[in-house]
Amino acid sequence: MASLAANPASGRLQELADVTLKKASEMLRSKATSPVELTQACLKRIANYNSLLNAFVTVTEEQALVAAREAEAEQRRGRWRGPLHGIPIALKDNIDTAAIRTTAASELFRDRIPSEDAEVVRRLKNAGAILLGKTNLHEFAYGGSSSITYFGPVHNPWALDRIPGGSSGGSAAATATGLCFGSLGTDTAGSIRIPACYCGIVGFKPTYGRVSNRGVIPLSWTLDHVGPICRTVEDAALMLGVIAGYDEQDTTTMNVPVPDYSRDLRTHPSKLRLAIVRTPYFDDLDPEIAKAVETAIGVLSRLTAGVSEVTLPLAGFLPGDPFSNLRAIEAYAYHAEWITKSPEKYQRVTRDRIIQLSAGVQAADYVQARRQLDRLRREIKNTFSNVDLLITPTMPRRPVPIEEGATFEAVPTRNTAPFDVFGLPTISVPCGFMSAGLPIGLQIIGAPFAESRVLALAHAYEQVTEWHNRHPKLNTV
Repeated sequence: MASLAANPASGRLQELADVTLKKASEMLRSKATSPVELTQACLKRIANYNSLLNAFVTVTEEQALVAAREAEAEQRRGRWRGPLHGIPIALKDNIDTAAIRTTAASELFRDRIPSEDAEVVRRLKNAGAILLGKTNLHEFAYGGSSSITYFGPVHNPWALDRIPGGSSGGSAAATATGLCFGSLGTDTAGSIRIPACYCGIVGFKPTYGRVSNRGVIPLSWTLDHVGPICRTVEDAALMLGVIAGYDEQDTTTMNVPVPDYSRDLRTHPSKLRLAIVRTPYFDDLDPEIAKAVETAIGVLSRLTAGVSEVTLPLAGFLPGDPFSNLRAIEAYAYHAEWITKSPEKYQRVTRDRIIQLSAGVQAADYVQARRQLDRLRREIKNTFSNVDLLITPTMPRRPVPIEEGATFEAVPTRNTAPFDVFGLPTISVPCGFMSAGLPIGLQIIGAPFAESRVLALAHAYEQVTEWHNRHPKLNTV
């Protein structure tokens, strides 16, 4: 194994790739670095580490350097587009990018090149962000391991033989190891928060309707969310501030004003009322996870107005849960033509899941599930009449070895999927490590469009703990 920092120039790039998005933005403003240098730092990191992680499907090196030079020229002329101007980022490869292939990690879309950017990509480009490439994922986002992909499994940077979680596994692995300064993922049953938890970073699923899904290859139109995956809460706030907002061409988005999330981070959480959701979220926890989460709750109780307990409706993708019917039918509806004509172009596990989970689901089942979901999303607001934020563990168990990641049961979504059903803003932040060196995550959940409160508490917790300062150590081959 060779060290990346073999010469002074390489060492400078290594140091730059290790800083947070916020810090990199400040360095650009003070001219301590440049967009080109930041981009080169990430590309160097990708060249050294991607063979170990398999985090990227496509690396857009030439386009990234062109965009970096353009950003640098703009900044020299005094034009500043905001905190993401000149910042290299990555996108999950189910988010459309004009003239750059978007595969959803499937042979079916291996050569698919969209003609238009997704709305979130348009917003990032307008903010001056630099696209490094497209990240690997669980095929068509239909699973939580990122082991099932045409391009080979993604590896967890903390333990290369284990899954990074999914479906946004490539985005999380790339962000955790400094291959980019932040990334976007999608979340239908936990696909932002699960890999963020397993990779020891921050993953934020905003309120359903807060961020446009237009131009994202769907898993379930009713449950899909787009959100940031970053190294710190502050970085996530910066990215969310760019991608959030009403899209008149996306009927799922809501015309609700977007606050200044970064400014709101400074709100002190002392008046916030917290509630722990014990059942079923604390059931059968790995003992090390249970201990870390209870310790985190103790920290939160000292930061806030106090901690109580509440119960929530049971809603997720448990056996017999009506919302599993909803996701299954919407997934099948999108894939119906291709899975009939070209079934061999799907990974077997994905193909079986699309066909088998939708088998026997009647139109009445789907309609009833939609009605129940609409009612739940309205009624869940009542939970926040006496509390401000909810707390749960992100994942109940540690990540399994990659070879076990092919089964549907390999990654439990019990703690994450309900908040996609409810449509509530939910963040996962690191709250500890197991004795084996694997990260542990804590979930903080808010009322609809209460992203600022979620971010404020997560940031306050981050500031009095040190878990976000730990980074995986990899060597180049």
